[in-house]
Amino acid sequence: MRLAVLAVVAALTLTACGDDTTAPAEMAAPDLGACRVLSPEDVAQPANSSPSVPCSESHTAETYAVGELPSDFDDVDYGDEQLGAWAYQKCTGSFRDFLGADESLVMRTVVSWAWFRPTQEAWDDGARWYRCDVVGGGEQSKEYVDLPTSARGLLLGRPKDAWMVCADGETVAGSVKVPCNQPHTWRAVTTISLGAAKDEYPGDRLAEVTTRDYCSRSVGAWLNYPVDYDFGYTWFHEAEWQAGNRRSVCWAKTTQ
Repeated sequence: MRLAVLAVVAALTLTACGDDTTAPAEMAAPDLGACRVLSPEDVAQPANSSPSVPCSESHTAETYAVGELPSDFDDVDYGDEQLGAWAYQKCTGSFRDFLGADESLVMRTVVSWAWFRPTQEAWDDGARWYRCDVVGGGEQSKEYVDLPTSARGLLLGRPKDAWMVCADGETVAGSVKVPCNQPHTWRAVTTISLGAAKDEYPGDRLAEVTTRDYCSRSVGAWLNYPVDYDFGYTWFHEAEWQAGNRRSVCWAKTTQ
């Protein structure tokens, strides 16, 4: 989700020369359930044509949602911000359902999602599909971990530490994010909702203070109210709010 939020709000400045030779495969929506070996560099691109691999083999991505874009996007530019906001809502909801998690849990998992659209050439020729992939890593990942044969239901029940996000460093902000089954000094333990879908952004100061105060209490309870404890928090700004994110993440300083 962290990678996804930032990817949605980033403005795309892309140019390409359209032609009349777009391959038929690029015009049609990809296959649902296909697995691929993707890297962070692949996910940073708006389109992806990596070949699929058998899901029984090593892979870092699985397609969990595909379809045609609404007709509202028939005439929009390739990098239209409203397109990104729509994809955020669509892929986020499907992501939760696919993993078997609620909104809080998907903010605390090491896996994330990425979405792709047709190439610029195919877009210019009228292709209007989307593809949502679950990937084995997040925004700060230098490489992705392998996913199971299928990630469906990955977070049902009590998820394994291999799929939960922790951080290793002096502070949360400056730490490398790692799966919680690796050595770490911080664990993402709770989240706080700062507003409903239609609410206006409360402003940077109020968002941060509300997050800080809640996380202080929440982490203390998670640690069973020790005399002294350290906590951290990750909160987002107006751009992420406009993209659809309403939650901040609370971190406990712990090696457990």
